[in-house]
Amino acid sequence: MNGMNAATHGGKALIALVVLTLVGCRASTRVNAPPQAPSPAPTILTTPSDPAPADRNPQEGSNAQDVADPNDLNDVDINAEEVALPEGSTPSAEALQKEALDLCQSAEERLDRGEVEEAIAAVDRAYELMLALPNNGDGAYLQAKEDIRRLAAKIVLRLYDRRASAAAPLTSWDLGLPLVDNDHVRREIASLTTVEWNDFVAGYRRSGQYRPMILAKLNAAGLPSQLSWLPLVESCFKVRALSRAGAFGLWQFIASTGLRYGLSRDRWIDERLDPEKSTDAAIAYLADLHGLFGDWSKALAAYNCGEARVLRLQGRSSDRYFDFWDLYEHLPRETRRYVPRLIAALLIIENPGKHGVSLPEPLAPTDGWTHVRVERSIALDRLDQALGLEQGTLRALNPELRHGSTPRRAYDLKVPADRSESVAAHVSRLPEWSPPAPRHAVHRVRRGETLSQIARRYRTNVTAIMRLNRVRSANRIWPGQRLRIPLRGAR
Repeated sequence: MNGMNAATHGGKALIALVVLTLVGCRASTRVNAPPQAPSPAPTILTTPSDPAPADRNPQEGSNAQDVADPNDLNDVDINAEEVALPEGSTPSAEALQKEALDLCQSAEERLDRGEVEEAIAAVDRAYELMLALPNNGDGAYLQAKEDIRRLAAKIVLRLYDRRASAAAPLTSWDLGLPLVDNDHVRREIASLTTVEWNDFVAGYRRSGQYRPMILAKLNAAGLPSQLSWLPLVESCFKVRALSRAGAFGLWQFIASTGLRYGLSRDRWIDERLDPEKSTDAAIAYLADLHGLFGDWSKALAAYNCGEARVLRLQGRSSDRYFDFWDLYEHLPRETRRYVPRLIAALLIIENPGKHGVSLPEPLAPTDGWTHVRVERSIALDRLDQALGLEQGTLRALNPELRHGSTPRRAYDLKVPADRSESVAAHVSRLPEWSPPAPRHAVHRVRRGETLSQIARRYRTNVTAIMRLNRVRSANRIWPGQRLRIPLRGAR
């Protein structure tokens, strides 16, 4: 009651508006009458392969993934935190977006500590920053504004203790994704069984490490088992898959959508890379999308390009039902391939002989581990050596640890069960690990150079360079300009 009184005293008019908006959404029927205001979509990427993807609008996905080097994660996500704006300058849209997300996360943490007034101030400021983001039709900013608005609404609902109970799983979801056979699906089958066959087989083998866990969670949620193959299309089952749009992990969440669905992210950890936690988030998001659209084909299209876009297309007619194939020609190119590509993968896996291929035995699941509480920052490679484990064992068990080290706080580390008793003794003897100091090079732009060329030269990425230099467009550089380039291992 005290918390509610304080919230009432400190709340502002815009917060009341947010509450009314989200409460109205929650009161809507999940399947038969989809809610009026959708939750925003993650940037989800398609077509698993190893070459780095081209720069593109994150709302439209990408046609490639790469495996993130731990140092690359630092470049992408932390550089912007370390760079101060010159006095009197205007913050970039990227800086506004990041500050708003940080404030939302801070508000959640303050609520957990009972700091109600401070939480209200943080969410108010986050909402103001959201309103300051560009309104120019850019899909990335539209996505960010929707994410921040929903996060703010969620926090306000916590303040007023108006949580709605989760609906029970619906048996109609078991109907699954219709496996249609048309020219679009046949083209994807031809691609997956020829030029992309090696990537497909590698992803299929890796699936054995995670699919049993995913299947168990899907079954518990009442969702169709076909969705367990979605990471094959998303990330090729690479747990550290990385896109230039900043999407990570098996399920390719961007930061804002991951935060909405409970995936923490700070200097030390990024739970988008945690296979189990990201699976929980993906299942929750997919369930919401199915409740919104009523069928899996459109739900998956929205998972790829954003439900706002799919809803706009669907809303062109008030008296006609549109399925995925009705909307097909109006969707982004990557989304047009996304659903047929998943159907193609399912058809190949269900009957490989029909398509003239054979599939290998999947890898065994990673099991036989347990959690051990670690209180200090320790390099995982050093702990591998001390425990007599093969190098990289602890990194593989704990991919969410961004620096390959435990954070400077209590952390439940996954370790092989047969080594758990000796972990504490070794941790107490190992030296404490500290993150590397920020490092960057200065590059003078030559005539004809592009940011992509510069990023390849320094083995970094375009997003990291743009954030470090507050560059709003990858095309707005000029000869003679000096750019700071984040080096590998820099924060």
